[in-house]
Amino acid sequence: MYRKIFFATISMFFAGNSVVLAQIDESDDLDDETTLTDDEIVVKDDNGNDEVIDFPEAMTYDLDSLMSLYMSKTYLEEDPDCRMKDVNPVYETGVYIDRLKRMPTAMEMPYNEVVRKFIDRYTGRLRHSVSYMLGASNFYMPIFEEALETYGLPLELKYLPVIESALNPNAVSRVGAAGLWQFMVTTGKRYDLKVNTLVDERRDPLKASYAAAHYLSDLYKVFGDWNLVIAAYNCGPSTINKAIHRANGEKDYWKIYPYLPRETRGYVPAFIAANYVMNYYSEHNICPMTTRLPAQTDTVAVKKTVHLQQIADVCGFDIDQLRALNPEYRHDIIPGESEDLTVRLAMTDVGKFIDMEDSVYNYRTDDFITKRTIVEVNDEPTYTRSSSKVSRRSRSGRHGRARGGRSVTIKQGQTLSEIAKRNGTTVAKLKRLNGIKGNNIRAGKKLRVR
Repeated sequence: MYRKIFFATISMFFAGNSVVLAQIDESDDLDDETTLTDDEIVVKDDNGNDEVIDFPEAMTYDLDSLMSLYMSKTYLEEDPDCRMKDVNPVYETGVYIDRLKRMPTAMEMPYNEVVRKFIDRYTGRLRHSVSYMLGASNFYMPIFEEALETYGLPLELKYLPVIESALNPNAVSRVGAAGLWQFMVTTGKRYDLKVNTLVDERRDPLKASYAAAHYLSDLYKVFGDWNLVIAAYNCGPSTINKAIHRANGEKDYWKIYPYLPRETRGYVPAFIAANYVMNYYSEHNICPMTTRLPAQTDTVAVKKTVHLQQIADVCGFDIDQLRALNPEYRHDIIPGESEDLTVRLAMTDVGKFIDMEDSVYNYRTDDFITKRTIVEVNDEPTYTRSSSKVSRRSRSGRHGRARGGRSVTIKQGQTLSEIAKRNGTTVAKLKRLNGIKGNNIRAGKKLRVR
């Protein structure tokens, strides 16, 4: 297939179909004084001056970091039948306009210089990252589409995570946003995503996708315009409202554009460019990575606190796969006793886990679940008091009746009668020795038995 695409592209070139072969490093017409970083792009404003726009953070990710993900190493590889050349066909403006117009989207996908700059970046310097994302999309797009369909939203919104996280479920931004959809902690909790020391559901592809769809739906109820919605997704609705106010009430993204933060000015164009490149990658000699998708997955309720390593060791599962399927568990611990939580497994592994569940919970628990529930306090002094400061206990030992005796620590669920029987005494004596009036005792406390 990709050979056909390549030869078709070459044919168009020799037929003179307005195609120019360009190297991947796109060039910008800059003034001599203008110096850009890899995080910025420059365009001309209405007055012909250079305007610098920040790239969304995910457009600056290093490809090596993406390829280090377990999913990438395990299920993605270069297509041997598609040799990706470092040559990017660049077309006349009308071609880009026509392609954007032909995409089956509810949201408008207009063309302008800013959009073109982002298309050039994706098809140029980021072409290998696009190859990765095309392969990874096989994992994630069905999840995104399901969540968007549930809330009746345009399916082209499934490409938001392309510019938010580069389809990295473990992505964390400079300001602390996390996961495929880059939720901040406060916004995530507002949409019922658990975030604590052990669990971060912002990294859960399924739960975060439904939360994102819910959030986008709410934003649309506020603004009624999809360009403003995704801009608000980037910088927050209050920032958009301020820009609308400064633009004398205009509610068109391109009208409030000058009043937006630098990154948000590039956000909608980046979204349009992401839609373009994920649909027209072959026209730019970009080869998707091939995928060896794992079996379908399913979740199983976890009844007790358990470590992913316990599951892996007892059931013979790959620990890295477990982590990739359950990125929300920050320290590999599922606190199943305190919350209603699940573990996601390959469909073929679900039955094995259910059959061996009790063995999993009992396997080397003290090694993996090290947080103690009861701790005995050593209240016996380990030093000798000086002769000038003799304790009351010492004086009673010299001048009165020595107390002596023996104590035990009350364990969870123990009763006075059980303790008395174990220690060859009676309940009445235990009560008298310890000054207990009723029958209530508390686990963890010491009880004199002699």
